Amino acid sequence: MLKITGYPDRYSARAGEQIDFKVSLEEGETFQARLVRVVHGDCNPDGPGLKFDHVPSNADGHHPGAPQRIDAGSYLVAPAVPALAAPFTFYAMVWPTLVRRDDQTIIAQWDPVAQAGWHIGLAAGGFVSVTLGGAQGPATARAPKPMLERHWYALCVAVDPVAGTVRIAQRPITPYALTDDDFDVDFDLVPTAPAEPVSGVSIAGCAMADGSVDRHFDGKIDRPIVLAGLHAPTTHDRLLNPPADPTLAAQTIAHWDFSRQVETRQAVDIGPYGRHGQLENLPTRAMKGWNWDGSCHDWRQKPEHYGAIHFHSDDVYDANWRTSVTLLLPDDLPSGAYALHVSCGDSDVDATREHYISFFVVPPRNAPKGSRPRLAFLAPTCSYIAYANHAEHITARGVEMLMNRMVHFGHADLYMYDHPELGGSLYDTHADGSGVAFSSRLRPVLNFSARYHSWLGGHGSALYQYNADTQLFDWLAEKGFAYDVITDEDLHADGLGAIENYDVILTGTHPEYHSTAMWDAMKAWIDRGGRLMYMGGNGWYWRVAFSEHWPGAMELRRAEDGIRPWIAEPGEYFHAFGGEYGGLWRRIGRAPNVMAGVGFIAQGFDFSSYFRRAPDADNPRAAFIFDGVDDDIIGDFGLVGGGAAGIELDCITPELGSPPHILRLASSEGHSAMMMLVNEEFGPVPPNLGGDQNDRVRADMVFWETLAGGAVFATSSIAWCGSLSHNGYDNNVSQITENVLRRFLDPEPFPVVEVTP
Repeated sequence: MLKITGYPDRYSARAGEQIDFKVSLEEGETFQARLVRVVHGDCNPDGPGLKFDHVPSNADGHHPGAPQRIDAGSYLVAPAVPALAAPFTFYAMVWPTLVRRDDQTIIAQWDPVAQAGWHIGLAAGGFVSVTLGGAQGPATARAPKPMLERHWYALCVAVDPVAGTVRIAQRPITPYALTDDDFDVDFDLVPTAPAEPVSGVSIAGCAMADGSVDRHFDGKIDRPIVLAGLHAPTTHDRLLNPPADPTLAAQTIAHWDFSRQVETRQAVDIGPYGRHGQLENLPTRAMKGWNWDGSCHDWRQKPEHYGAIHFHSDDVYDANWRTSVTLLLPDDLPSGAYALHVSCGDSDVDATREHYISFFVVPPRNAPKGSRPRLAFLAPTCSYIAYANHAEHITARGVEMLMNRMVHFGHADLYMYDHPELGGSLYDTHADGSGVAFSSRLRPVLNFSARYHSWLGGHGSALYQYNADTQLFDWLAEKGFAYDVITDEDLHADGLGAIENYDVILTGTHPEYHSTAMWDAMKAWIDRGGRLMYMGGNGWYWRVAFSEHWPGAMELRRAEDGIRPWIAEPGEYFHAFGGEYGGLWRRIGRAPNVMAGVGFIAQGFDFSSYFRRAPDADNPRAAFIFDGVDDDIIGDFGLVGGGAAGIELDCITPELGSPPHILRLASSEGHSAMMMLVNEEFGPVPPNLGGDQNDRVRADMVFWETLAGGAVFATSSIAWCGSLSHNGYDNNVSQITENVLRRFLDPEPFPVVEVTP
């Protein structure tokens, strides 16, 4: 497993700026660091090999190090709630999702050192427990009947801390025949008045003696309320249903309404004292509550039906590691892909003793046009964040069947398996089985690193994401093209202004995830005459969202359709960040074909195939693309599965927005039955989904012009860039790419094409 890892405080920085790196060292007390430019990060022995250019900086040398840990699990803290030594009653709607876990916290006012205060939680099996602590030691009351998993309950707990009496009442919102889960029971505990008052409360987590927060709750909590005095369970209904009861309002200590300020970290207290809570580690909001009836699916339209927060014991937002190295980027550092290379021993012998902490240097803001290269690479950092610590292959069953081969785990995979607190990707599920809807870059992301050994690739080749994109960096360096890097987050934040001065934009191999701001900016740039080279597949597929309240995090709701390892619950398709409808861009009328002329059609991981030249390749409009390329077969070689057409493929679909004048230059063929049609492309399941059994399963290499004199070229395959370096970069994939890029950099406008109906 890895002996050293880390992460930067951001994925993009500018020359002359500082960037902080947080490093965890598992062995020893010091580590070495150096700044490198990443030229080629794929360690496949059949390729060009690893290429890093050392850049002298203030970070060079030895640094002190130590292990750093992540305190995972989401929770709420409300420090202004006073110590509750007098009788009080707690009400909440509770929806547990992992009842096999023991010692979960619903709400607590607890001093872990003095063992003082009170704790209301869930014991293994789903039994509500109430613990009173104090001078005589803790005493616990345990409910006689359990809660069922993924069912709503009205919970009432009335406590007299001095007398040591506890009343627990549990009522299922949906009762069932032959299911005994309704009760109202009194308990007499040994009086345990606390020696010192304990103030503040926590929900879904509890402070530990070592300063961490643990005892997390897995599930939803809706409308938690604390009242002064002992009250009956029936009082709960009066609190939930308007009009407000002035008598109860006067006794309200706190009444949190989770349907308010959903996008923020704040849990709003609508009681008279405003004892608002602060959410930590990014639990999932905009979740349907106990009273959701299906009449409205947009939480903004009927917020009273979306008063639940889903807490998870494995939520992670910010690892909060100490800064180990502060790097001052040289003032003259060119834009590009970089990494802080950290090592704690002989990494040539033991790859577990090094790590490349990746980031990008982006150009200065407001640089005048003409002062920068005319070419930009749009780093798909949204995809990097979406796939951050992708661990689906470690825990999912049947992966070998999907791959049609054995899956090989690298040292990073083993580290992720042993350290689930790193947090999963948007392809993973939480411990309670719910989908991971948020992913953050404020933590170690092991697969956003050069030399990452991909589980998909043979010989350690990285088929997906960052390392696959370095194959393009290497080709650009080999061919001598100057370029800037713009990241997805830059495009989201700055919109069209981030890219308007570039004539040509190259995408990465898998630009799958885009926010609305990103989509709008790219479409505006194309419509104004930009020249787009789409160098991958499965682009502009999922819609994501960002929030200024949770910088560094990205949200995805896997709604309705698409290739999905998990599916959002009905009624939970709208993002908490901004309230937009989530899911596929295609489902809101913006299919990838509208942007790139092609859209996602098939997926398969066993091997990659080749393209065969199509009749449109002989069209005079495409003459520049095939200059010096007479081959009928294109890309029957490569580092990614052995060919240029593989992993995920796009094709022309006119009814989804492919323009009528688009040229189909070549199409792939020879795929196996493991290359399967994506599920949004069919209604009734056809007899055969993949390979040559279905002529729709193909990648279409395309070219088309825009009205403003620009153009779009699409490779339509994730595997394309893996073929660029074949035969010393002398091959038809490389030649076609170079031909297109040189013509796209030529300022001469492309002619407007007239298409005869």
